[in-house]
Amino acid sequence: MADQLGQETILVVDDDDPFRLSLTRALQRRHLTVHAVGTIAEAMAVAEGTPLTYAAVDLRLGNSNGLDLVRILREIAPSTRIVLLTGYGNIASAVTAIKAGAADYLPKPVDVEHLLSVLRGEETRVEPAIEAEPMTPERVRWEHINRVFGECGHNVSETARRLRMHRRTLQRILSKHAPS
Repeated sequence: MADQLGQETILVVDDDDPFRLSLTRALQRRHLTVHAVGTIAEAMAVAEGTPLTYAAVDLRLGNSNGLDLVRILREIAPSTRIVLLTGYGNIASAVTAIKAGAADYLPKPVDVEHLLSVLRGEETRVEPAIEAEPMTPERVRWEHINRVFGECGHNVSETARRLRMHRRTLQRILSKHAPS
């Protein structure tokens, strides 16, 4: 959906200020109306009051999860085409993003032209990129824990019960970055 002047509008949600500013400028140079915010609450306020054509949402928003925002945007603005962006890409997160309603899942830093072609539906990914090297056992464990954590609605206690581990151990694992 375009605004009154026929211009495409995009919501950019990322808590990384330099990245958000850079992406905003690049999109404005391509004549899009950009609404850039850093939190889920700000994004919801924009989405409720502004007709949006597209949304580019970061997977990790401080202590929040971009997947939650994808689900919310699906309810508030069902015609908005959403792409999830992340610096922590993995196949499990990509599948979860698509199931949540995202059109695609792209790694950061993102090429603006590629982002726009995906948002406009000109380019779609049939299957996720296959990693050149197999994942380490530590990475497989981390992926599994994060998948179960997402399935439990990001409830640490429930996830710890399902994985049969102590809640504090799980919290330490979740607070660390993904192993390579």
